[in-house]
Amino acid sequence: MKKSVADNSLEKIVSLCKRRGFVFQSSEIYDGFPAVYDFGPYGVELANNIKKHWWRSMTQLRDDVVGLDSGIFMSPKIWEASGHVKGFSDPLTECKKCHTRLRVDTLLEDIGIFADEKMTEEEINKIFDENKAKVKCPNCGENNFTEAKKFNLLVQSNLGNFTGDWTKEPTYLRGETCQGIYVNYKNVLDSARVKIPFGIAQIGKAFRNEITARQFIFRTREFEQMEMQYFVKPGEDMKYYEEWRAARWNFYLDLGISEKNLKWHKHENLVFYAKEAYDIEYNFPFGFKELEGVHARGDYDLTQHSKFSGKDLNYLDPQTNEKYTPHVVETSVGVGRTFLAVLTEAYCEEEIFDEKGKSKDPQDIRTVLKLPFNLAPIKIAVFPLLKNKPELVAKAREVYNQLKINWRCEFDDNGNIGKRYRRQDEIGTPYCVTIDFDTLENSEVTVRDRNTMEQSRIKISDLEKFMTEKIKL
Repeated sequence: MKKSVADNSLEKIVSLCKRRGFVFQSSEIYDGFPAVYDFGPYGVELANNIKKHWWRSMTQLRDDVVGLDSGIFMSPKIWEASGHVKGFSDPLTECKKCHTRLRVDTLLEDIGIFADEKMTEEEINKIFDENKAKVKCPNCGENNFTEAKKFNLLVQSNLGNFTGDWTKEPTYLRGETCQGIYVNYKNVLDSARVKIPFGIAQIGKAFRNEITARQFIFRTREFEQMEMQYFVKPGEDMKYYEEWRAARWNFYLDLGISEKNLKWHKHENLVFYAKEAYDIEYNFPFGFKELEGVHARGDYDLTQHSKFSGKDLNYLDPQTNEKYTPHVVETSVGVGRTFLAVLTEAYCEEEIFDEKGKSKDPQDIRTVLKLPFNLAPIKIAVFPLLKNKPELVAKAREVYNQLKINWRCEFDDNGNIGKRYRRQDEIGTPYCVTIDFDTLENSEVTVRDRNTMEQSRIKISDLEKFMTEKIKL
């Protein structure tokens, strides 16, 4: 019997990720590097499958969106124009006892108070002072804190600085990927035969100097974004905004996310240039939190970059000769957050029953990732029944080499069949194919279904057809 998503504790998911090679703490042999994570052998496959699914939905299945891969390092002027140098910050406080630095909004959130990200230092300090007695340092338990101050999240670098004082003239690791889209808007317009309305999609790394990063890979200092900026004619932006809201909601349903675990959150306090902003929230083990943002940004971005660069970024309509600055509809989601949502949705703990519906062993709980076939890191695992029988191993290798041409497969001969099934269940492998002594006689293999644990005898010559049909379901 499957437990609900709410029962899937973060600790269990973190444990599975480490045990089965999905996610590792960065620099672990050096005691780890906070808020940075590495994707292991199965994690990188799952992350790549998520990105492929997003990229296909954005560019392959649409005629109005093209791709881009812009540089991580960009001119510092870009971050001045975008407002990140002065306005990209979080409120910071320090525990006077243990000197741990903490985000004020996170501390307030822990006691049920949600601070607006656009509040001034004075406003944040006022709320913080009024509630300090309720707030405790998560490290030492005291509630003796310094006043809150704004802390800029851009990560500075000395790249290209030859003056020796890079703190005065820093370059930055990009804090978001969309700025690379904005500054390449005209290049794409002039080279890709696109016309308004059209979008530019990008997947890439971003970096933020997070003060308190927690909740596993939900909030990290180095992360990957999947962003799309859609350029439209002024006055038509809200029409396309609603279309993109619907498209992005359906994307998660296609990804195998249950609709009951999704909800919309409307931003009530918008930045001055925005027309509307909604978040798609997912029911993570720690509650509903932002998964993706869909924003109507107006013409702010292109206007700012036109102003700071001195380049004309207006659009000339080839049919009407009308000239205007396009408005932007943005969709933005993190690979890590989608990865965590997919794992949370797929994670199951099941009690195993016999043919009569009786529990075989109440203590024997099967952990399984019921990932959609297209997302599963390994699609098919191939086993020889016994590893010390050369004829079985040779036949299993033959079947494995046949299947791996079309699907990501794994050859597994370590341990007994039961243990191999359990290992593949935790990895999320949809089908296991076992070669036994009967296979040598009749060329039939046993195919075991991950979700139902039912087993079928299939001719080796029919395996490709069988798997192809299952993918369609």
